Amino acid sequence: MTEALTERQAEVLSVIRDYVQVNGIAPTHAELAKGIGVSSTRAAADHLKALERKGHIHLHSDKPRGIQLLTEAFYELPLIGSVAAGTPITAVENLERHIPVPDGLFSSRPTYLLRVRGDSMKDAGILDGDMIAVQKTERARHGQIVIARIDDEVTVKYLDSQSPRPVLLPANQDYNPITFEPDELSIEGVFVGLIRDA
Repeated sequence: MTEALTERQAEVLSVIRDYVQVNGIAPTHAELAKGIGVSSTRAAADHLKALERKGHIHLHSDKPRGIQLLTEAFYELPLIGSVAAGTPITAVENLERHIPVPDGLFSSRPTYLLRVRGDSMKDAGILDGDMIAVQKTERARHGQIVIARIDDEVTVKYLDSQSPRPVLLPANQDYNPITFEPDELSIEGVFVGLIRDA
């Protein structure tokens, strides 16, 4: 059961919702502090505790970005396998299970979820073990995070479509970009957010 919020608490909750809708992930305490116009992460943490006490969010204190919005409207997304955030891995498309997802969690409605294996996208906030939400499409814009198929393998990377040949860019300096002939690269979908297990 949720309790009524003060005007300031409602404002903080709105900032969290907006951040999640735009970025697909929850803000850090520092990002939230900036978003609500305070200099102290302690003040942000105090607001979060109040929102949790009143039943509007759940805090996962052992996780970075561990703010979970609580809402009554859910839909289910299929988790259909793994995607490499590292060296491309063979795609195994089999339905593992359905995951309930709060309505409005993502800026665009995803089609399915994939489990991330590897750390090549860690600087984009995508960590090994995360479930990424994917909107199925064959088209992507320059700079978007895409799920790309190379032969029978899939990987998640930034798309550089402004080079003479398409390039997939990691978000980890330990990995090298992957360059393709235009007909070698197939876009499976675009990243619209992620879910981190509690």
